Amino acid sequence: MNRLDGKVAFLSGAARGIGGATAKLMAQAGAKVAIGDVLDEPGRKLAKEIDALYVHLDVTSEASWAAAMDATVKNYGKLDVLVNNAGIFNGKGVEEATLDEWHKLVAVNLTGVVLGTRAALPHLKKSGNAAIVNLASVAGLVGSQLDPLYSLTKGGVTLFTKSTALEFGRKGYKIRVNSIHPGVIDTDMGQQTFAMRAKALGTNDTEATRKVSTAMHPIGRLGLADDIAKGIVFLASDDAAFMTGAGLVVDGGYTAQ
Repeated sequence: MNRLDGKVAFLSGAARGIGGATAKLMAQAGAKVAIGDVLDEPGRKLAKEIDALYVHLDVTSEASWAAAMDATVKNYGKLDVLVNNAGIFNGKGVEEATLDEWHKLVAVNLTGVVLGTRAALPHLKKSGNAAIVNLASVAGLVGSQLDPLYSLTKGGVTLFTKSTALEFGRKGYKIRVNSIHPGVIDTDMGQQTFAMRAKALGTNDTEATRKVSTAMHPIGRLGLADDIAKGIVFLASDDAAFMTGAGLVVDGGYTAQ
């Protein structure tokens, strides 16, 4: 089940964290994998470990995306799966965040997804059985007291996913587009979340904010990168052949409350 034999997948922001775990799982599921990231050293190390292709990718640059797609297709001959995983977190409120910080958040979390989709589209159209998986968040489904700007970007990813699924369906492209919505995941970005939330609350006690975040998940723990990777592999596989425009929530019950 959830096999990706014969498929070629490109993942942005996949040198570590959720992206790295997904790259490993996709390779185990039979896919040929290309990893794009700005973190060259860990990206190359992971690529060597799983026999994947690594390319330097700045998701905010159209030229960088074009080069990454060219390298992937040149190496593997085609593209079947795009995972728009790259993202950054900003836990500042509307009044605290600078305009430059907002522009950076939008550039990576929104523009990066649009550019990735545009760059991959000509190749995915040729596949005849393609899939795009966009990394959204529970913050793209419900409001956030502490992360309103981050929530805005992830809400945008959520509706962009639905809209492109409808657009590609209308145009007759055989490309499914779905999003995945993690809860708080115990990764480097998760640690950054705890630190920024602690600062927003006027404390440096990240362990306290970690405990608060854990308590918000009825399942009793934070998520792991592999929890999300398994969902992404499912959405990319033919097991999800009748899913498009959907959001897969993997959040330990966070949004059930």
